[in-house]
Amino acid sequence: MSASRMLTGDRPTGRLHLGHYVGSIANRVKLHQRYQSFFIIADLHMLTTRNSRQDIEQVSRNAREMVTDILAAGVEPERATFYLQSAIPEVGDLNTLFQNLITVPRLERVPSLKEMARDAGKDEMPYGLLGYPVLQAADILCVKGQVVPVGKDNAAHVEVTREIARRFNHLYGEVFPVPEMIMSETPTLVGTDGSGKMSKSRGNAIALSDDAATVRRKVMGMYTDPNRVRADVPGTVEGNPVFAYHDVFNPDRAQVEELKARYRAGRVGDVEVKEALAVVLNRFLDPVRERRARFEATSGLVDELIFQGTERTRAEVHRTLVEVRRAMGLTSAYTQVRRRAERYRKAVATPA
Repeated sequence: MSASRMLTGDRPTGRLHLGHYVGSIANRVKLHQRYQSFFIIADLHMLTTRNSRQDIEQVSRNAREMVTDILAAGVEPERATFYLQSAIPEVGDLNTLFQNLITVPRLERVPSLKEMARDAGKDEMPYGLLGYPVLQAADILCVKGQVVPVGKDNAAHVEVTREIARRFNHLYGEVFPVPEMIMSETPTLVGTDGSGKMSKSRGNAIALSDDAATVRRKVMGMYTDPNRVRADVPGTVEGNPVFAYHDVFNPDRAQVEELKARYRAGRVGDVEVKEALAVVLNRFLDPVRERRARFEATSGLVDELIFQGTERTRAEVHRTLVEVRRAMGLTSAYTQVRRRAERYRKAVATPA
């Protein structure tokens, strides 16, 4: 490999939001300049929690929207390979082989799986969701990814990948790199309603593609200090989503500190603090909107990027799978069967 490889991506369940940006996309924008970058559209992972016919029918549109969001955020198309996970069946073969290198109790200790099941309204853990980190290991290692940018909620998944890579190399020889995690510098972004992290399914997200009026409306409806009934009542800054967003997105630190001091002293209303935040977020999103408009202006461009990236990735994954099967001895097993069958056919075809 001429350059170190990065694997990252998302499930195509809708447009990306500010939580995605601070959790991983900001890292991707910086890192894709340094690494050979693969961006997975993880529709097989989507099936672990959303597998209705309607969900699947939305994959193409959602994939297009998701890739457009990533490009709009600053990823350059000539430096990124986007691919559709379900269009590469060899990933499933690798997933099957990896399943034997990890135990059920180990997977049950991955903390985010129960949370994912709960968020999806599942009373019991589906088999596919329990194996989510194993399929993710196949995603990362099928292109021999060496770095994976992650948020803290996904770090345990990538640790499973690292364990599988080490286990495979120990049993069958050095085939896979043990990928390194590059953690996001920003903690999980709380939702606009103040209850848990920002999430599309919870309806508490500000999308990267939201227009200015929508952003302002969502900001003005944000949860703040529930004990503050008037502007002259001292308020709490800690745990207040409005100030959490100011801390992440407002580059004017003097303004942020002034607003915090006035808020704690009961000398500024929620409306003024939110108005300032709406201005900050729209200023941040304006160049994202401009880039999105450029990519949307050419019909079929994003689809072409996904198609070409998928074709390229499938060729890469095929080479990896050949190497894996050879290292494990699976190729040799079938070769022996084939050669004996050929000798048998020759024997029965030759008169005594």
